[in-house]
Amino acid sequence: MPEIASRIILGMLTPSSNTVLEPTTTAMLADLGEVTAHFSRFKVTEISLSQRGLAQFDHDRFLAAADLLADANCQAIAWNGTSAGWLGFDNDETLCARITERTGAPATTSILANNDLFRRHGVKKFGLVTPYTDDVQARILANYRAAGFDCVAERHLGISDNFSFSEISQDQVEKMCREVAAEGAEAISVICTNMRGAALAGPLEAELGVTIYDSIAVVVLRALELAGVDAARLHGWGRIFHD
Repeated sequence: MPEIASRIILGMLTPSSNTVLEPTTTAMLADLGEVTAHFSRFKVTEISLSQRGLAQFDHDRFLAAADLLADANCQAIAWNGTSAGWLGFDNDETLCARITERTGAPATTSILANNDLFRRHGVKKFGLVTPYTDDVQARILANYRAAGFDCVAERHLGISDNFSFSEISQDQVEKMCREVAAEGAEAISVICTNMRGAALAGPLEAELGVTIYDSIAVVVLRALELAGVDAARLHGWGRIFHD
């Protein structure tokens, strides 16, 4: 039988109505021949602070999806979503501990990866770009403020339907990034894994002189690190992979 090359298998927990993170993640990993990403969905259709909206992120839902990824012998499992932005960062810390206890795989999330990179790079003041509603945005800002990060400029679009985030054009995301950069942001977080921010990081960084922390990109980087892969092998997806 032919020898099977060593493989790195990344598991991604995915909102059911998300159509951006899977093709983006696959494109990012295309040049890493030994690395593949595999996705397990659970139902998420709205981003709101309503009882229904918050109930979507019950940990049991994550764990059931993580169990399916564990069957694929993933070297790392990531929640490719940003719910801790409004639920609180400790929510993701607890979730990751439960995923690892349940599956044996190290775990991360988009928000924890973003915050880890902020600390590594000494980011204290940042700009925030999201598609979310006023109250969700306010909750995200409050959580970052409590963690010692100062948002100096923000833009959001007031949308709660998760599928609709994927229909926001890349031009619109670029416009919002330019606006927060013009207001003094020296780093920009594009927080949403169903919005097209990852591919624009390189060109916008060159234009604006800021670093872009896109939610899909940061979790790919951290998942690669947890799986023992040199993330600097990725090119064309922004500074975070080389700083």
